[in-house]
Amino acid sequence: MHVFLRTERLVLRPFTEADVDHLLALDNDPDVMRFINGGRPTSRKAIQAQTLPRLLRDYPCSGTRGYWAAEENATGAFLGWFEFRPLDDHSLAVVELGYRLNKAAWGKGYATEGSQALIDKGFTDLAVERITANTMAVNTRSRRVMEKAGLSFLRNFTGDWPEAIAGSEHGEVEYELIRTDWEQPR
Repeated sequence: MHVFLRTERLVLRPFTEADVDHLLALDNDPDVMRFINGGRPTSRKAIQAQTLPRLLRDYPCSGTRGYWAAEENATGAFLGWFEFRPLDDHSLAVVELGYRLNKAAWGKGYATEGSQALIDKGFTDLAVERITANTMAVNTRSRRVMEKAGLSFLRNFTGDWPEAIAGSEHGEVEYELIRTDWEQPR
């Protein structure tokens, strides 16, 4: 198994076709999907035809993936995934940070640990200049992870929701971290 990144408690590895069942379980938990699609279920067909191809995609500017399966280092248990994806196919200057973890992983610091490790890798090894992350304004837990990982609030905005979900009327928020701020003593 190729490991993209290892932390004290996490392994981030490329997705494979064998991850369909993990993704199906993750995307069918209404609590996990509350701020994504309002908690609606996702079909196996949608996972295979839409979700997995997006997670398996290589980006030309990096020659690597932008989404990583997250496993617990000690047990190998699937915890979810992290996104560290270039916003432009031809440049690593700006990447989007994201995460989706199963409920068993919530409240244990995994989202912060994985985010901080990706941020450090981006600024030290990948020539990233700016990291951005978005969530619904009402998603306080995700906003707290962004702050703990070192990102700062940038702006509120209204996204284009195909179908409104509870809380979408409050809009979304964007956080960011730029290289010069990351380089400052903490």
